[in-house]
Amino acid sequence: MKTCPLILTLLCAACNMTVTDANDSAPEKQTKETASRPSAPAGDPYAFVILPEPVGAPARADRVLQAQVALDRAGFSPGVLDGKEGMSFSTVLKGFQEARGLPPTGQYDDATAKALLGDRPPPATWLVKIPAAFARGPFYAIPRDLNDQAKLPALGYRNLLEKLAERFHTWPEALVALNPPNSRIGPGATVRVPAIANQPVARIEGDERGWGATLASLAVARDQPQADHIVVDKSDGVLRAYDADNRLIAQLPATMGSQHDPLPIGTWEIKGLSRNPDFHYNPNLFWDAASTDQKAVLKPGPNGPVGVVWIDLSKPHYGIHGTPEPQLIGRTESHGCIRLTNWDAARLAQMVKSGVKAVFQP
Repeated sequence: MKTCPLILTLLCAACNMTVTDANDSAPEKQTKETASRPSAPAGDPYAFVILPEPVGAPARADRVLQAQVALDRAGFSPGVLDGKEGMSFSTVLKGFQEARGLPPTGQYDDATAKALLGDRPPPATWLVKIPAAFARGPFYAIPRDLNDQAKLPALGYRNLLEKLAERFHTWPEALVALNPPNSRIGPGATVRVPAIANQPVARIEGDERGWGATLASLAVARDQPQADHIVVDKSDGVLRAYDADNRLIAQLPATMGSQHDPLPIGTWEIKGLSRNPDFHYNPNLFWDAASTDQKAVLKPGPNGPVGVVWIDLSKPHYGIHGTPEPQLIGRTESHGCIRLTNWDAARLAQMVKSGVKAVFQP
């Protein structure tokens, strides 16, 4: 599989943010404010301390981002949380409205806002302090060629900015926009992020590949509602999960198929799940593979071709999986598989099991 041209590596140089690692950050100046800050829970590198808003700070107008965060929490993912309206926002609103018995207009009207936010609207963003352990890495320079990727010990994040963005269900460009120019991104730094809550590292029996830590790193709860069946709808570009009573319990934006590798329309079945999987690259299965490509095994990681999870289907060589480029979900093509953001793929992996029916429709 050939990956799309990567743009994330350009962001640190072009986005007016300074990224440091755990070894070269300057100590934060001690003040009355910093001395009173709570410390992160001991031993959990994924737990961020939420800091109070500065006294006298002007109120933020993040209406769309507030809705996106609340939708994400409810299991109706808008994809990357970026505060922008558009087709993805309208589509996820329709799904939420359907699930709540509201007219599926796709408009963010007062009734939808009331159902989504309740009487005490949650914040759109909050300030957090980056834990030193979270900032430590390791980080990797990821080559585009898959045979070169196979030489790496893991396919982890390229830098702290990318890792931080995925933790808060967004992408680097959107994270940059939330913060002042020339903000420092490093251990102990204070940054504004979408208000996605911490999740503890789940203890999972037989977890040899660190899935509990992966869930925490993506702020995905281990316990999710269980899906009886899923529907992949090509016309809407979404994956929907339904419970045994045929109630819509989750909707996730997806990339699915292309002219060369169309979505396999029909009824299939989930055969199994591989969390933090190795990727077995076979160039014979891809029409766009280079003639010099060789079979290879790529190590796990969020920047691998299938991201953090592979959900195997009864259709040979097809599956549902994550991606190293969440900002492109719904905007590019795939090799016939169903591609989700890493955090949505991780969430779905906690909702399904072997034997779950998967309906792919035009």
